[in-house]
Amino acid sequence: MIAGDSLAQLPRIGDQTVDAVVTDPPYGIDFQGADWDGRVIRNAAQHASGERLSAGEAFQQWTGLWAGECLRILKPGGHLLAFGAPRTVHRLAAGVEDAGFELRDTLMWLYGTGMPKSRRLPGGQGTQLKPAYEPIILARRPPDGAVGRNIARHGTGALNVDACRVNDRYPAHLVLTHTPLCDEDSCHPSCPVPLIDDSAHARGTRAAQRMSRLFYCPKASRAERNAGCDHLPARPLDLFPNAHPTNRQPASAANDHPTVKPLDLMRWLVRLATPPGGMVLDPFCGSGSTGAAAVLEQRRFAGIERDPNYQRIARARIAHWATNEAGERDGHP
Repeated sequence: MIAGDSLAQLPRIGDQTVDAVVTDPPYGIDFQGADWDGRVIRNAAQHASGERLSAGEAFQQWTGLWAGECLRILKPGGHLLAFGAPRTVHRLAAGVEDAGFELRDTLMWLYGTGMPKSRRLPGGQGTQLKPAYEPIILARRPPDGAVGRNIARHGTGALNVDACRVNDRYPAHLVLTHTPLCDEDSCHPSCPVPLIDDSAHARGTRAAQRMSRLFYCPKASRAERNAGCDHLPARPLDLFPNAHPTNRQPASAANDHPTVKPLDLMRWLVRLATPPGGMVLDPFCGSGSTGAAAVLEQRRFAGIERDPNYQRIARARIAHWATNEAGERDGHP
């Protein structure tokens, strides 16, 4: 764990020292009014450019700053996987491309548990739809010559397809998550699983997902979110601040990070992009899900985080899963 802001800490990392970057950066949407998702981004971009920028322009400029450092740090052919928000992912992709990366694909993580951030207007009107997916940009540092030669020289340049197959099927760029309303026998009508997966054996049943051609993972449970954090103080946790008062369930948790990604998903991404035993970098470590996934997949890890509270949480979670790595080693999705 490296404490500090990414734009200040990334230049201190040596050239071509990392095999993959797997990260969930800020989305530039002023998430819950947090400074790190709005004001900090705009200030950094304006300082770098010396120009007055719109929010979208600032997010793209800021993305190019950290992505440019990641390009330098990555070995030739190394991959970058970065989560984005549907309404700003085009800026994310443009910033990554401006930095010198090749855009290779866009993965989609579909779920049925999103909460609308819409304003409530008279007459049953609103301003936004309920989110049900997050895009994940897949980019690559240009390889050093032919891919085969690059793999032999640097160990990077290709995706670990066989390690990420789903029931012996070639991995797709689509990941699905059941809704909490599903049970062991059937899926709720809002669940994306039966809507997307056209397998006759998998339609409508969770038990049959083993036969699916697509990768499934649950969202992070309370136990997964807080594993290793028992010694940390509980903090207020309100994941749905814009929900109707009757539907809000404010709680407290040692891990109060608002956007914890599920470990199964992060393990799959780490395994896809990182050579066995390679180094994974997360410039926006948050509560440490990428780091926990890396140690569970027997990869090395370096993470950067600016918030002292999240630093403590990330260290505790990564240490927990590093300690339990042997028992989890054969349980990857």
